[in-house]
Amino acid sequence: MEGDTPTPLSVALVSMPWPIVNRPSLQLATLKSYVEEKSTRKVDCFHPYLHLAKAIGIDTYARIARSGWAGEALFAPLLFPEMKSQANQLFRQSFARKDPAIGDFEELVEQVEKSVSLWLAATDIASYHLLGLSVCFFQLLPSLYLAAKIKEKHPFLPIVFGGSSCAGKVGASLFESFPQIDYLISGEGEEALLHLCRHLAGHEKSLQRNILSRQPLVKPDTQIPRVNLNDLPYPNFSPYFQEIRKLFANQIFIPMLPLEFSRGCWWNRCSFCNLNLQWPDYRFKSGDRMLAETVYLAKTHACLQFAFADNALPPQEADRFFTSIAATGMDFDFFAEMRVISAQPQLELYSRGGLRTVQIGIEALSSSLLSRMSKGTTVMDNIAAMKLADSCSMHLEGNLIIEFPGTTTEEIAETLTNLDFVLPFAPLQAAAFFLGYGAPICESPKNFSIQAIRPHSKNKKLFPEKILRGLTLINNSYLGDRMRQRKLWQPVAEKLSAFQHFHKERKNKAKHPLHYRDGTSFLIISQEQISGSVLLHRLRGISREIYLFCAIPQRISEILRVFPTIAAPALDNFLNEMTGKRLMFREGSRILSLAIRYHHPYAKV
Repeated sequence: MEGDTPTPLSVALVSMPWPIVNRPSLQLATLKSYVEEKSTRKVDCFHPYLHLAKAIGIDTYARIARSGWAGEALFAPLLFPEMKSQANQLFRQSFARKDPAIGDFEELVEQVEKSVSLWLAATDIASYHLLGLSVCFFQLLPSLYLAAKIKEKHPFLPIVFGGSSCAGKVGASLFESFPQIDYLISGEGEEALLHLCRHLAGHEKSLQRNILSRQPLVKPDTQIPRVNLNDLPYPNFSPYFQEIRKLFANQIFIPMLPLEFSRGCWWNRCSFCNLNLQWPDYRFKSGDRMLAETVYLAKTHACLQFAFADNALPPQEADRFFTSIAATGMDFDFFAEMRVISAQPQLELYSRGGLRTVQIGIEALSSSLLSRMSKGTTVMDNIAAMKLADSCSMHLEGNLIIEFPGTTTEEIAETLTNLDFVLPFAPLQAAAFFLGYGAPICESPKNFSIQAIRPHSKNKKLFPEKILRGLTLINNSYLGDRMRQRKLWQPVAEKLSAFQHFHKERKNKAKHPLHYRDGTSFLIISQEQISGSVLLHRLRGISREIYLFCAIPQRISEILRVFPTIAAPALDNFLNEMTGKRLMFREGSRILSLAIRYHHPYAKV
């Protein structure tokens, strides 16, 4: 621990709207614990988004937060009064048909302004030597507004921006365009923030290369240090819980705590993805370290619900973690984002460890489209993962990227056909393609029918043109085949909507839409149609055995090897019949049975 001034430099870290109310900022909690462990500096964390949720109501706040752009629109007139009319228009468009108008735009803007003013009045800003703002998705305008308000009364208080929305050219353009930002950290924050604190305290004359400063400082040509995730102190969420108890004293409030198992992505090849701009490489904690951290946080804060912030869990260490966490006897409830898993024992292991909700990177149901997305998966892999999640009683949150540039009519037809096979499984959500800064697709746009990259039309409703011209932002648009794609993908969007309606309106949700019961010498398969009617199928003898054998994807050659009494033409006829009835899925030489085994809701697991 380095020496400090007699009065240690104090830091305020702030997370502005629009994070989920019941989830504290992992960024603030991690930075606080790291800086305080490595120095004598005091770090206080603040979550003004909780105050805004209290002011406008948790339900209203949640609806705005889910919409994304609507939250930015509410702050636009406070920064740029001339953008009021266009921001109002964007706010209304953000809810569209799925969510009716949420209230009067101008009244909400006034409530936002009042909430921020009240928070500033109640916070002793002058007592801090540095104020940091963590800027992630849809926190940009709120953070810029707060920084501008603070500068009005405290012009000499240094303000630093950091977070996933401040990486690379995006951060540099923000720094150049907004004078309320004194410093900006591009990339990993722990060592950079500690180094900046030392600089402000007079212990460092230079700054790391990933820290932008308005002062012309010499920056060392040495490599920026990267933290070892296993050596990080546990995140400190105490300030969040203190604010929750104060603001919602009469409510039972049990948050979902964020966890960080890894940084970056071990695959990191998807052509559309820009989620890893701030991470220099892929790193992960050991399963033992993750276990100790999770149990500590659960017991410290009396919480059992956790969400991994990872882009993709580290496979081997995740295996170790879920094996160990299951042995604790604690009833955890985890959310995780992961790549496709088609190994049933692995996902069953995760389920026993408490993994209840998974966001699996499905993205497409056309193998040629998946190839252009550089997903490294096939349609068979995706459908097997969707089936497996249902088999393990996991709630699947999967997206289908629509309007992907360069999509062909053949790929649309393949997608529509394959959607019929996944009707029984958790419905996919349509996610309209957006061109993200730094995504590999930006490096070779012409390969995706992209002629030019332009500012996103929604950003044009948030920023004055003279400012927008100098900004590089995370969300962009493009000149190319956008209108053609919108028309091509319309039938897919409609089918996805119909499937979601089917699952929402099903009367007997205790039974899976496509399940079988095993009679040891025969199977009875129950298949619910989108109309609500139910078809029954019976398989006997070798038909039953083949169907069960294909519970995971199998090659035709392997089926013939295991069942030598069946001739290839007969097998082909059987498989064609099964795929025609949407009871099996076939891609090339691989085949998969789609029905899952029936489990009575009261049966012992």
